[in-house]
Amino acid sequence: MKPIPILMALVVAGLLYTLVFERDRIAAVFNGSRDSETVVVVEQPEPDVDADATELAAISVVAMESVARPVENAVILRGQTEAARQVEVKSQISGLVVSEPLRKGAFVTKGEVMCEIEPGTRPAVLAEAEARLAEARIEDTAADRLAEGGFGSETRKVAARASLQAAEALVEVANTDIARLRIAAPFDGLLESDSAELGSLLQPGDHCATIIQLDPIKIVGFLPETSVDAVELGAPARGRLATGATVQGAVTFLSRSADPNTRTFQVEIEVPNPDLSIRDGQSADIAISSTGVRAHLVPQSALTLDNSGTMGLRTVEEGDKVGFQAVDIVRDTTTGIWVTGLPETATVITTGQEYVIDGVPVQVTLREPIE
Repeated sequence: MKPIPILMALVVAGLLYTLVFERDRIAAVFNGSRDSETVVVVEQPEPDVDADATELAAISVVAMESVARPVENAVILRGQTEAARQVEVKSQISGLVVSEPLRKGAFVTKGEVMCEIEPGTRPAVLAEAEARLAEARIEDTAADRLAEGGFGSETRKVAARASLQAAEALVEVANTDIARLRIAAPFDGLLESDSAELGSLLQPGDHCATIIQLDPIKIVGFLPETSVDAVELGAPARGRLATGATVQGAVTFLSRSADPNTRTFQVEIEVPNPDLSIRDGQSADIAISSTGVRAHLVPQSALTLDNSGTMGLRTVEEGDKVGFQAVDIVRDTTTGIWVTGLPETATVITTGQEYVIDGVPVQVTLREPIE
């Protein structure tokens, strides 16, 4: 084995050790004269710093002066039209129909005959009842006179009076039976079905005709629990039908009991319908006026979120510092949104609100408020 490589390795190792661990001593040897010199370090005084310079520079924003104004609120829901009345008129007696039928769609007035039933033997029954009534009256008068003169007993007098009352009842029954031969419309309305056909046999409870009343007409909807307290009886309401027609009315009914399946409350709006143009069962968008509130009209783009995710607006507070106000949206319009939650007067940042946080100083440029 040759010793030269081993010696070279030892020399290289020694040089590395000297350079790494003895470099301070080597530097002292080469700079011996410099070590004897005294190095004087003069500390320069720190310049005075103006306290105002440490503050953040004011950020330019655009804002508007907003004053709260009264605004009408509305509850929006879906519903449908419904006839004010719908009745299936039925027969109370039996007999053959002797009147020509009225066709569905026909308009009938209150008291107009829709079905007429053959009298049969009913006039004879009435005549017999009237004859018995006349006889009972004579007997009652005679028994009363005999009792007064002492020639008749009180028992006979009472029996005669009972016979008279029974005869009167039979006449009343016969007259009622005859009156039921003519089945009349209970109110003004439209026929939804043909009336009973000529020659058909009606029994008590059989159908004569179905009549509906469309003037006025109702619009029926269902309010969620969160909105039921915002609606009052008599509140103005507006309905927009699927055809595009708009109608006006007022709330006439608000349920006190919730639907067990949907937890909603039925509301009814009465709407005039003199020309009967609104039909039963049409879909409608309903807007019911509720108690008005004071709100601010601001651009929708001014809305922002704070660190916790709360929706609100950045405002300029005292000292031109930024503040945050949580708001609730009342209504959306084409020009802006109505919000509550701000004080009566507020300076709302409309541009630059995303680049500032609470307490940051701002330089405000005012813009015109939304009208």
